Amino acid sequence: MMQQQSSNSYLFGGNAPYVEELYEAYLDNPGSVPDNWRSYFDAMQHVPAVDGTNKPDVAHASVIASFAERAKAGPIRTVVASADAEMGRKRVAATQLIAAYRYLGSRWANLDPLQRQERPAIPELEPSFYGFTDADLDTVFNISNTYFGPETASLRDLTNFLRDTYTRSIGAEYMYISDPAEKRWLQERLESIRSTPNFTAEKKKHILDRLTAAEGLERYLHTKYVGQKRFSLEGGETFIASIDEIIQRAGEKGVQEIVIGMAHRGRLNVLVNTLGKSPKELFEEFEGKHGDDLPAGDVKYHQGFSSDISTAGGPVHLSLAFNPSHLEIVNPVVEGSVKARMDRRGDALGAQVLPILVHGDAAFAGQGVVMETLNLAQTRGYGTGGTVHIVINNQIGFTTSDPRDARSTIYCSDVVKMIEAPVLHVNADDPEAVVLASQIAMDYRLQFQKDIVVDIICYRKLGHNEQDTPALTQPLMYKKIAQHPGTRKLYADKLVAQGVIGADGGDQMVAAFRDAMDAGKHTVDPVISNFKNKYAVDWLPFLNRKWTDSADTAVPMTELKRLATRITTVPEGFKVHSLVEKVLGDRAAMGRGELNLDWGMGEHLAYASLAASGYAVRLTGQDAGRGTFVHRHAVLHDQNRERWDAGTYVPLQNISEGQAPFTVIDSVLSEEAVLGFEYGYSTAEPNTLTIWEAQFGDFVNGAQVVIDQFISSGEVKWGRASGLVMMLPHGYEGQGPEHSSARPERFLQLCADNNMQVVQPTTAAQIFHLLRRQMVRQFRKPLVILTPKSLLRNKDAGSALGELAKGAFQTVIGEVDDKIDAKKVKRVVACSGKVYYDLVNARKTRGQTDTAIVRVEQLYPFPHKSFTAELKKFPNATEVVWAQDEPQNQGPWFQIQHNLFESMEAGQRLAYAGRPASASPAVGYYDKHYAQQKDLLETAFSKLKGFILTK
Repeated sequence: MMQQQSSNSYLFGGNAPYVEELYEAYLDNPGSVPDNWRSYFDAMQHVPAVDGTNKPDVAHASVIASFAERAKAGPIRTVVASADAEMGRKRVAATQLIAAYRYLGSRWANLDPLQRQERPAIPELEPSFYGFTDADLDTVFNISNTYFGPETASLRDLTNFLRDTYTRSIGAEYMYISDPAEKRWLQERLESIRSTPNFTAEKKKHILDRLTAAEGLERYLHTKYVGQKRFSLEGGETFIASIDEIIQRAGEKGVQEIVIGMAHRGRLNVLVNTLGKSPKELFEEFEGKHGDDLPAGDVKYHQGFSSDISTAGGPVHLSLAFNPSHLEIVNPVVEGSVKARMDRRGDALGAQVLPILVHGDAAFAGQGVVMETLNLAQTRGYGTGGTVHIVINNQIGFTTSDPRDARSTIYCSDVVKMIEAPVLHVNADDPEAVVLASQIAMDYRLQFQKDIVVDIICYRKLGHNEQDTPALTQPLMYKKIAQHPGTRKLYADKLVAQGVIGADGGDQMVAAFRDAMDAGKHTVDPVISNFKNKYAVDWLPFLNRKWTDSADTAVPMTELKRLATRITTVPEGFKVHSLVEKVLGDRAAMGRGELNLDWGMGEHLAYASLAASGYAVRLTGQDAGRGTFVHRHAVLHDQNRERWDAGTYVPLQNISEGQAPFTVIDSVLSEEAVLGFEYGYSTAEPNTLTIWEAQFGDFVNGAQVVIDQFISSGEVKWGRASGLVMMLPHGYEGQGPEHSSARPERFLQLCADNNMQVVQPTTAAQIFHLLRRQMVRQFRKPLVILTPKSLLRNKDAGSALGELAKGAFQTVIGEVDDKIDAKKVKRVVACSGKVYYDLVNARKTRGQTDTAIVRVEQLYPFPHKSFTAELKKFPNATEVVWAQDEPQNQGPWFQIQHNLFESMEAGQRLAYAGRPASASPAVGYYDKHYAQQKDLLETAFSKLKGFILTK
């Protein structure tokens, strides 16, 4: 039975990729496959193609279908003489054995330093599975075309080669990769050396030095600062050797900047032993010392750092990204920062800038942002030339989890298979294998500009933090850990046995490191001081600037008209859609002053004027090119060509010679990763207007962690400035709970310390001046814009072209109706956004002239001076009403009422007009929406009711 199965097992579905790979090799070189397979493929050349013709190549679908039919008929029969048939079968079986180890060898790899995992039964990795017996062990095969080792080998040697390559300290997974060139590259790198490093004595000493530094820092802190949280790296010290090798090899091959993202585990070790942070500074943090330059600050294991270190290829700038406790959320932030640096250098492939992401095993498998970030890797707008991922895999996750509950996949790294990233699992107790895997990872990334993972299987000596007792829930594991001598000790003993160091060489290294700690000296040699990178951005002009709402944002009329012409002109022969043709025609008339500008034109002229004056613009979002509400049309599509045939034209990229770049990207269907990416981009590039637009403002909910932990608090925690703009379509139009509210109350609740701006502009001129103000002012703060939906085409929201040639952004817009006599006004209705136009129309219908309407365009920082000035225009007004679309427990009301109250005069009363409190952002029934809207307007103009506050 086994003999029968082995003779045709390669025809089963599980081996389809192997058969496909053989066929690919045959197409490249018919002599590269075994004789019987070559005979079969030769015969396949005479099978008619789907079009009925005979062609040299055969469609792969036909080949696969043929295999399926052939399998039903029984094993492939060779056409060679019967005397050679058995040898031919054995050659095929040997090839199958090689394929099995490439696919499944990692399952047998010796990866666990604690030796707790039983080796699974995998018959395909046994020669007997393919019909071999002990009598075949000395049979010699020519394997030069199928294995990157010796030209010929006996079955005995071949099996040993395969086990050395795939089942020792490195377990490689890569056969799911579609590109044969990538697979062959990895096979050659691994098989040609049997996954066995051959390092010089000096290299081995350097590895031991890094292990000594990693272990030494942890033990020093453990004895000096007993019980303090530090998220120790003990048990995973080989990680420091890995990241050191990646950085050094990257520098040697021309990389000049590296951005690192990681959570807590081992972070302090990286700060000191990789980036060269002074141990003295770290000790001061343990002792509670801090500067007074940040309003809030953060714990030491969230801190970032940057430095310049020397490599064989020259100086490399290292940046460790600041990040919070939300696991893996730093990933897209790092990628965005890298993208900004690449763009600044004109480095399209990432040859000069490298992202490194360090993961924990449980978080890598468990956090959805990992998948979202991976999905960005090969897209045009977000690709960074590949990321090197390192997993500090302590096999336990947090602490209490049972491995059976940690994930639903074999490996924590299986998520990367979605982008066909190879994975090198490696035993942390074999430091040389870890360093070799790190070298291969770096070389692969530079060769193919794709992601790759080094999964360092280690253990965690202490608890999740130093106050945890993991033996409570993992008793047997921690008995094993207590008996483990430590990776450094094992490796030092190995080098002593090899004669690389003397008997006391390891102890001398330990003592020397402790002396350096006592002296507070740097542990990275050499860290370069005062190195000036010509691509570095000077943030000083943007920091510590006093807040101001004013800025000179007007643009001369002649320039506005020139820009209007450029953005409404398409190349000759370019056929736009008839609807877009009308939009362009209307915009051209707007540019001539014949029509009032609509929102889209105001926005376009802002981008055009910024790009023309040297400010780059990066606009992303799920419908950013067209606009969710079909108002933008930044990307024009030729109706006679598909977009993949270059049938697009972007007028804003053709403003003038030497203009700054304008980039617009229709993003993947993601909020969290994309917003994190754009935040990271903005923190690395202050001279680019970086904008993320939600498809609907409500969808920002999916990125709340980015807002809470980075955008709103990054400056007060870490001193990281950002000019990121979020455009969030907002407005109650009767479209239901998920298409109405951008949740302004959440943003306003996070506002303090002048940390960001929350704005709801209501005219085309306002969005023009607002976007320009964001760049013209000499400071960078995040900007949240509650953008409209119905107002995009509301003629009342239009602006004359002249309003762009003068004036500025107005934080408050007072009463504009000349028919309202200020002295007769008894009530002032204050509002923000679309509801203003509803209020104006309702007042007109009612014929009410004793009520003024004031728009608050900037909700935070609240414009006290401007709003107070508007109220004082109405000396006889005794009532102030805040009107809003949102339910009473949502929207600005609870966050803004104290600001309104502060601007009121003694004796004035403050009341609310709006929807009642609700657990949902909006109702789903249109008739109920309409009834609520009607009641809102009635309340705004009638007798006060409900909550009333008197000053």
